[in-house]
Amino acid sequence: MSAQATRDTAPEMALRRELHRRGLRYRVSTRPIRSLRRTADVVFTKAHVAAFVDGCFWHGCPEHGTLPTANSDWWEAKILANAGRDRATDLALEAGGWTVVRCWEDEESSVVADRIEAALAKTLALEIPTNRPAASNFGNQSGS
Repeated sequence: MSAQATRDTAPEMALRRELHRRGLRYRVSTRPIRSLRRTADVVFTKAHVAAFVDGCFWHGCPEHGTLPTANSDWWEAKILANAGRDRATDLALEAGGWTVVRCWEDEESSVVADRIEAALAKTLALEIPTNRPAASNFGNQSGS
């Protein structure tokens, strides 16, 4: 199990590439609440939105999750504990004023990015940036 990647997995990278392509900037593998020993995969600190990309095996996806036949009782307890910790994390973050977006590793990254954008728009009531660069006032120095 120690060889199992805990961050920068293919589904996480696909989601991060899609979010970046849409002009969204975020933090990676960060604790949304410092005192809470939980790390979110993608964190929008100002908007208080935390996204988690859950593996189907490790978090018990109802559609794709499987149990090994060897030592199945131990694995079932392990996966149920992971799912319980996920729910506890969601409740703690929501109690702290965060919006939590969870997705399964096999979900299409563009669909998940749409859900994250909706959460950002709801929490910040802002307009999501388009793919074209926005006009800036950096070159306009009026001397005031």
